[in-house]
Amino acid sequence: MNLHQSQQTIVIKLGGGEGVNMVPLLEELPSLLARDFRVVLVHGASAAANALADQAGLDRRQIQSPSGHLSRYTYPEMLEIFVAAAAGQVNKSLAADLQTRNVNAVGISGVDGRLLVAERKRAIRAVENGRQRVIRDDYSGKIRQANVQVLRVLLDAGFTPVVAPLALGTRGERLNVDGDRAAATIAAALGADALIILSNVPGLLADFPDANSLIRSVTPQTLDVARTAAQGRMKRKVLAAEEALTGGVPRAILADSRRTNPVSAALSGAGTVFSKQ
Repeated sequence: MNLHQSQQTIVIKLGGGEGVNMVPLLEELPSLLARDFRVVLVHGASAAANALADQAGLDRRQIQSPSGHLSRYTYPEMLEIFVAAAAGQVNKSLAADLQTRNVNAVGISGVDGRLLVAERKRAIRAVENGRQRVIRDDYSGKIRQANVQVLRVLLDAGFTPVVAPLALGTRGERLNVDGDRAAATIAAALGADALIILSNVPGLLADFPDANSLIRSVTPQTLDVARTAAQGRMKRKVLAAEEALTGGVPRAILADSRRTNPVSAALSGAGTVFSKQ
């Protein structure tokens, strides 16, 4: 349970891909804090990493798992690009933008304070041209734990943590981790009241890209429908929502970053609300 009973703790994941609009969230955050919310902001960095990789002339292809999940191929040179984009460019830009709005933001990554500890995927099965192959030079990881003491210290002191999706490996290496699942792990460890995942669509669509096909609620009874409807990166968002609920978070919401006051809208039921009942 949240120890600050008079407050609500929410973890927000702001997507870093093309089409995600960061401005509505940045403009809304001061009012959320004024309403006594405690906020942890986790962000992605896909578009920024792609731009830096293109400038460096690096291959930025994705890995598709046999189950259909997509992830960035994080070979050693790409790891340095991702670190620069996530922990540097995007993280510090968000912190600076929030400071200009009188939000006392602190930008950190999952490496800091051992916030996120992950196990490196040393042998990844990938599907290419219909065939499976094994990739051994990837520096992505599966999150094993979140040590949220550093977040509690910052929240208790009135700061708003802004977290980049990097983790510390079990051998001390830096690892690229999925931002949605990182946010879910943090939300569960904090005992958050809600996880909100903001992207460039209204939520989970039964017939993508038809916005009128929005699935408004997902319960254990309809979870298979949600899994079937999820396409591409939405698969990971659905998985993150499941993991948050399993970890004790009362609700997880897939919502639209592009609308005015996206968090308030999500908390009022806009988007796709995952709950245990």
